[in-house]
Amino acid sequence: MTLVHNNESAALLNLPPLDIIFGKTPAMQAVRNKLERVAETDVPVLIQGESGTGKEISVRLLHAFSMRARGSLVKVSCPAIPNSLLETELFGYEKGAFTGAMTTKLGRVEQAHNGTLFLDEVGSLDLAVQSKLLQVLQDGTFTRVGGREPRSIATRLVSASNGDLRTQVEEGTFRLDFLFRINAVTINLPPLRQRIADLPILIDYFIEHYAKTFKHTPELLSKSAVRLMQNYHWPGNIRQLENLIRSYVLIGSEEALVAELMPDAPRTGGITTEIDLNEPVSLKRITKQATQDLERQIILKVLQANSWNRQKTAKWLQISYRSLLYKLSEAGMPEVPPRPIRIPQLLKKPDERTLKTTAVSARTRIY
Repeated sequence: MTLVHNNESAALLNLPPLDIIFGKTPAMQAVRNKLERVAETDVPVLIQGESGTGKEISVRLLHAFSMRARGSLVKVSCPAIPNSLLETELFGYEKGAFTGAMTTKLGRVEQAHNGTLFLDEVGSLDLAVQSKLLQVLQDGTFTRVGGREPRSIATRLVSASNGDLRTQVEEGTFRLDFLFRINAVTINLPPLRQRIADLPILIDYFIEHYAKTFKHTPELLSKSAVRLMQNYHWPGNIRQLENLIRSYVLIGSEEALVAELMPDAPRTGGITTEIDLNEPVSLKRITKQATQDLERQIILKVLQANSWNRQKTAKWLQISYRSLLYKLSEAGMPEVPPRPIRIPQLLKKPDERTLKTTAVSARTRIY
């Protein structure tokens, strides 16, 4: 069973259609192909990517299309559990193992028997816990806290990390042998800024999704607002995009959306830009990019200060109106004022049932 033929299954998981998740960029198509190949195997998988790139969605797809789909997908948010409790959470304990252990408790590892164990942010695991998990991966056995009898377990391990685990190995905070065990296959999810071609379909999907959730259809985003989004860096990736569109659908203010995308002034007071030192760099290109970034910051702030009046902004900046329009176009910034909040719709008093529905839906996230 391949991912290609499972759009209906993705819908049953409350996930977007696969064509939305994977888009059309070569990097995401490579991710899709790799997921498809390893889904039906039992090899441990390590999924790496920045926060908000869709690591958990990838894990849910791996589980749903695996031979263990009928078993449980058990998630462990490693940073959320104190180290002092992590061992008992993972491996459980026997009755009387310590003060307060009134009954036997199954750990997450045991709950994932015949299913999938998902270690989210695996890099935060304590070294001692890594050692005990290594035993599970090597021979499929573990011992509950306070227990003596080894217990057998059959589970598939999928781990996720937003950091470089090899750097942690060099720093002595992550075991090299454990890293080798958890990454039989490594899947790297690209950040949103490296798959900007997928941005329009993601925007359309989130608008449609939240329009149904909040039972309210917003106006279409202007082309200039979409261009601004295409030129944005997206440090929070798809999760940030989803939250931004969710707010736009709920509030209906394009001006608020644009304000969220405005860059903050550098705290050091200098010009900053990303430089990839893995290859020779062009000083001319980098300097031009830094100048454009600084101009963009200044123009956006002056536009906002002048209520998006372009004539007034040009005078404040002491440039011609035509020069301002050219710079707006060159930087992909809004050429017309973004639409403000639609006050009449906001003043319409919803009934109590609508408020309850909205309150529940507001907690729903995809990424």
